[in-house]
Amino acid sequence: MSQNASDVRPTRARFTVLWLLFALAVITYLDRLCISVAAPAISDEFHLTPSQMGYLFSAFTLAYALFEVPSGWLGDRFGTHSALTRIVLWWSAFTMLTGATTGFGSLLFVRLLFGAGEAGAVPNTARTISQWMPKAQQGRGLSTAFIGHSLGAAISAPLVFQLIARQGWRLTFVECGLVGVVWCGCWHRWFRNRPEEHPSVNPAELQLIQAGRTEPELATHSPRLPWKTLFGSANMALICAMYFAYAYGLYFYITWLPTYLIRARGFSTAWASFFSSLPWVVSIGAHLFGGWITDWLARRTGSLKLARCGVGAVGLAASGIALVIAARTPNNVLAASLIAVAAGFQLMTGSAAWATCLDVGRRHAGVVTGLMNTVGNLGGTIAPVVMGLIVEKLHSWTLPFYLTAIILACGVVMWLLVNPEKQLSTADSQLSMAEAGLPGNEQLTTDN
Repeated sequence: MSQNASDVRPTRARFTVLWLLFALAVITYLDRLCISVAAPAISDEFHLTPSQMGYLFSAFTLAYALFEVPSGWLGDRFGTHSALTRIVLWWSAFTMLTGATTGFGSLLFVRLLFGAGEAGAVPNTARTISQWMPKAQQGRGLSTAFIGHSLGAAISAPLVFQLIARQGWRLTFVECGLVGVVWCGCWHRWFRNRPEEHPSVNPAELQLIQAGRTEPELATHSPRLPWKTLFGSANMALICAMYFAYAYGLYFYITWLPTYLIRARGFSTAWASFFSSLPWVVSIGAHLFGGWITDWLARRTGSLKLARCGVGAVGLAASGIALVIAARTPNNVLAASLIAVAAGFQLMTGSAAWATCLDVGRRHAGVVTGLMNTVGNLGGTIAPVVMGLIVEKLHSWTLPFYLTAIILACGVVMWLLVNPEKQLSTADSQLSMAEAGLPGNEQLTTDN
């Protein structure tokens, strides 16, 4: 007698996907933060000013922002199997080529191409989670990937400082790039775009993943989303503005933090390594809590507004307050610790932000997350340059903290105005909250 899918224990292929995405996230931030840790050594060798280092930090982010939507669209259109393979191979190559640069010009060129290559990694991660994880677990799925970002960032400072001390910064970039090439081989061999295409997924797991989804959501490829719908959405504009503020604050930790700790706070390399890692260690717990609380509130209250916007607004507000206190304290250890607290509160909101894109974008998750991340990375492009110019021209390491706190406060306002229960397209707006397993919102309106 054959068994029904409900009578068979579900396989766990979806968790293998999560582990692969977790590993990708670790590599992403290891490669991304490598230059921030190497910045003092590179600056000394090439005789770079603070503003030039700011431009180098921002070169990656600018190219990343410009190519984010096209890379997200490729994942929506052709699947994340090929999209992520291309992305990781590209950025790994230019990570290795960083070690061959000879000055500001060549380093700027390589950083631009590195950013163009890494664009789309996070949107395609979100797209993969939207296809492979049950709806009720997508917030936690996103937080798992974000924990990988934090772990990669946390290990980058002590690891890269040690590697540079032993062998110089050039070979270190080559070694970091090779890690991505190994990941590509594993991903390309094992992953499939959709769970029903994978031989390791049994009917019970497929039923679990697809529970609550409608036929349009199960389509092999997403339909074309008119650009007018995407760029004409007031709700989408608020989401992008919120993420601009988020990324502006985030890129201090990604770019200037090691230099700030050494040159503004006077820490030794060993202590700078520790305090550069501390914000990312704290953020591991923050990501776990943020992913759990946004899913729990959604299930418990049936309100995506509270689950997404409440978490986002509280996190950014607390982060801004902690940064102001850190800037004002003369105690170096307390300041560095408060910076870690600020990072934890901010990064707690990441899962809510990306889950909002899944709520709003549905079948267009790659494009929607790509647009949000594009605008966010414009904030990330501006932040390192602004900080470099303030340090060089005004000789102040404190003013950038106040400015960041003001921008985070603007992000709080944007969070309060966002409506995660308003789907982007007409077809998606017919998918009720009841279908997503959330009560009380049977009728949704179209955003325009």
